[in-house]
Amino acid sequence: MESNPIIDQLPDHLKQYIKPQNYESYTAINQSVWKYVMRRNISFLKKHAHDFYITGLKKACISIDKIPNMYGMNRILKEIGWAAVAVDGFIPPSAFMEFQSYNVLIIASEIRQLKNIEYTPAPDIIHESAGHAPFLANPEYAEYLRRFGQIGSKAISSSYDWEMFKAIRDLSILKETVGAKKKLIDESQKKVIDLQKTKKEFSELELIRNIHWWTVEYGLIGNLEDFKIYGAGLLSSIGESKWCLDKKVIKKPYTIEAAYQKFDITKPQPQLFVIPNFSHLSKVLEELADQMSLRKGGLEGLKKLVKSNQLGTIELSTGLQISGTFSNYISNPKDNKKAAYLNTNSKTALSYRNRELIGHSVDYHSTGFGSPLGKLKKSNLAIEDMSPSDLELFGIIEGKETSLEFESGVTVKGTIITGIRNVFGKILLISFKDCLVTFEDQVLFEPSWGIFDMAVGKEITSAYCGAADNSSFKIEKKEYKPTPLSKVPKSNNLYKEVEKFSNAKLSTKENKTLLNEIINTSPDNWLVVLNFYEACLNNSFFDYSEKALLYLNKICKNYPEYSSLIENGIDIIKTNKI
Repeated sequence: MESNPIIDQLPDHLKQYIKPQNYESYTAINQSVWKYVMRRNISFLKKHAHDFYITGLKKACISIDKIPNMYGMNRILKEIGWAAVAVDGFIPPSAFMEFQSYNVLIIASEIRQLKNIEYTPAPDIIHESAGHAPFLANPEYAEYLRRFGQIGSKAISSSYDWEMFKAIRDLSILKETVGAKKKLIDESQKKVIDLQKTKKEFSELELIRNIHWWTVEYGLIGNLEDFKIYGAGLLSSIGESKWCLDKKVIKKPYTIEAAYQKFDITKPQPQLFVIPNFSHLSKVLEELADQMSLRKGGLEGLKKLVKSNQLGTIELSTGLQISGTFSNYISNPKDNKKAAYLNTNSKTALSYRNRELIGHSVDYHSTGFGSPLGKLKKSNLAIEDMSPSDLELFGIIEGKETSLEFESGVTVKGTIITGIRNVFGKILLISFKDCLVTFEDQVLFEPSWGIFDMAVGKEITSAYCGAADNSSFKIEKKEYKPTPLSKVPKSNNLYKEVEKFSNAKLSTKENKTLLNEIINTSPDNWLVVLNFYEACLNNSFFDYSEKALLYLNKICKNYPEYSSLIENGIDIIKTNKI
């Protein structure tokens, strides 16, 4: 089994989501579901999918007849600078996107049940490998995915985002759990629908998730009258790939407005967005990124981090990065668009250029961090821009007891111990002993608390989700329900017997016994009857094929929910036979 160096270089906090594919655990039913969906998709999508889809399947080493093996995929993907890993269903959105930023495609190794063959809300290997992987061989699209991961993983989330993630994941697990009670599924679906109807301000993560849905999952390419499918959600769903062509589905030009268009994961989409070409994806992504705190920073970015109550990072004009859970802030009374003071309330790390500063780890700042921001009073220069003589004028000298009053009104009084400068000579941090920090009548830091490390920066240039240096924090997975192991249905043995029959490995007596089992099996097992019908045609057992076909027609008549699935399957078998 050949390793892929891209996977080896992943940070530990992402590696924790990776699990073995366990290829041997796929049942005969699983393989039949894969083959049926892929054959139907190829038959339909060769006319309606973007031209790159069919060639991309071959380039990604994805077979129509067998569920792909991750190791085989990785050998091929390595040639185009990508890798693939197996994960347990839905993983947190920030982790999902960060994997992409490292050129790693995550694949839920589970496969949908037969009852959900046309569509499942759960990520599965059909959706992930046959939907996403083919387009990785397109350089423009692959770069969009990488940039999307890079930008999206920095989007600031809200408590609502986490609640929605858990609700969708729980629903997908229930729908793919053998024997799950309808009442539980309905209750779970109602929870998702209710959350989707919640009126609230869009978080950055929700805007990112929306454009991902309308492009990577449900995107069309071309023009409003003549378009092709490229979204993985459409490519992997037999039902929705046909539905999207209907004139009832509104087609709109893809613009930044798609970020504000919500979607319902439980229903077919009433509208879709069309891109003129793959380069247009990056254009809209950059437009959205320009609106994010990642690029805008400022007090608004700090406010978003405080509201999120999640691990985040503030980057200052000096390049100093403060990573922690931000709990409070003071706005500048003279300019309420700027921050005068910021606070974290738990373990915090200080970094520069995404590398932790020596001596400023979460162990040192174990209870939090606070610092004033902005310029000093009566100074046109920010501290980071001061020359040695300017610093001396304001008493910023090692070993000197000094008092610094900021424009905002924050005052820092204490004895300077030392400072830390960056490679360009700008001061990043000044440490004080016997320090008192106040704002109006508030005491922000007392001498008894120890050393006061003051961040230097006139403004916040960036604010984003996660840590500047991932090694600073031991990031643990949030608790959520794991995907249960699927029970193997009794009918799986029948699928195995049909496979043996197909390979002419049964005796005449066993053939007759199998035929009897086939024409008496439950209508729910229509796929195994279809498999048997095809095997009969291939092996010239025409008497058997006629009996199998009679039973298939009977199922179509008495169980209309299976009729289109069976009729399409028969058409494909006859076409392949010809």
